[in-house]
Amino acid sequence: MKRRQFLTTSLGAVGISVLPAPGMQPIQRAGSGRMQLGVAAYSFRDYFQWSRGKEQKPRAGRKPWGIPDFVDWCADHGVPGAEVTSYFFPPEVDRAYLLELKRHAYLRGVQLAGTAVGNNFALPKGDKLTAEIAYTKQWIDHAAIMGAPHIRVFAGPQPRDISTEEAVANCQDAWRECLAHAAGQGIFLGMENHGGIVAEPANLLKMVAAVDSPWAGINFDSGNFHTADPYADLEKIAPYAVNVQLKMEVNRLGGSGPEPSDVKRVIKILRDANYQGWFTLEYEKKEDPFEEIPRILDMLRPLLA
Repeated sequence: MKRRQFLTTSLGAVGISVLPAPGMQPIQRAGSGRMQLGVAAYSFRDYFQWSRGKEQKPRAGRKPWGIPDFVDWCADHGVPGAEVTSYFFPPEVDRAYLLELKRHAYLRGVQLAGTAVGNNFALPKGDKLTAEIAYTKQWIDHAAIMGAPHIRVFAGPQPRDISTEEAVANCQDAWRECLAHAAGQGIFLGMENHGGIVAEPANLLKMVAAVDSPWAGINFDSGNFHTADPYADLEKIAPYAVNVQLKMEVNRLGGSGPEPSDVKRVIKILRDANYQGWFTLEYEKKEDPFEEIPRILDMLRPLLA
C-alpha cells in the first residue's frame, strides 16, 4: 500500500481528512500536541574535547567533555532528551563506542533524541556531493546503532557556479537518496531551515513535498529565519516538523540586531500544528551555558507541561 493511500485510509478512520495534492502532506497526528524537553550538545560546543575531528581546549579552564559527560549533565539536570551532535564525537567513531554510549544513556535514564550532521547537499553533482551523501549515510548507520531516531541535516549554501534551481534539485536528489537509506534503518532526516537555499520557507517546503518520504520532515529551528516576519514563516513549516530546536534570539530582516525569542509564541505555533515530539534547546548566546541553560530549562518546563 502506498504511503498516501495508507494515510488516507488510516487517518480517515479517525476523522482526519488528507488533502489530495501531490507530494508529502502536513504530518497528521492523533491526539493533541505535546512536547518533551531536550538539550542539544551544540549548546556546550566550546567545552568538548573534540570538535569536528580536532582537539580543542575548553573555555574557562573546565575539564574537556566527551559525549557521555553531556549525557550525564542532562541526567543530573532532569533533561529527558540529549541531542548528541556529531561534531563532538571522537574522530574515529566505531560500533563499540556507539553501543557503549547507548548503554550509558539508558542507565542514566536519558534518551538519545537524535544527532546532527554538517552536510552540504546543494553542491554540484560530482565527487564532492557524493562524499556528502556517503557521510550522511554513515551517520544514519551510527544513529541506528546508538538508537537515535532523528538526524538534523542541512540543505547548504548555493555555490557560485550553479543556479538556485540546480542547487535545489541537487539537494532534493541527495536528500531523497539518503532517505531511502534512512528508511531501512528507521531514522528520520529532518531538513533544517538553515540559511542558504532554505533561508526562506519556499524551497524547503518544495523539497519536503517532493521527496515524499514517511521518514522526511523539517527540523524546525526557531531562530533561523532572518526574514521580515520570522514567526509567520515558522508557521508555514511547523506542520512538517519532526524535531524542534529552540533558539533564544530572533533576527528580523532590516532589524537593528537580535531580539529575545518569543518562546510562548513559538510553543503556540507548534501546538497549533499539533506537533508532538522533542523540543530541544540549542543555546547559542555567548553567556556561560552552565549558568544560563538551567535557568532557561526552569522557564520552559511549566510552558511545556
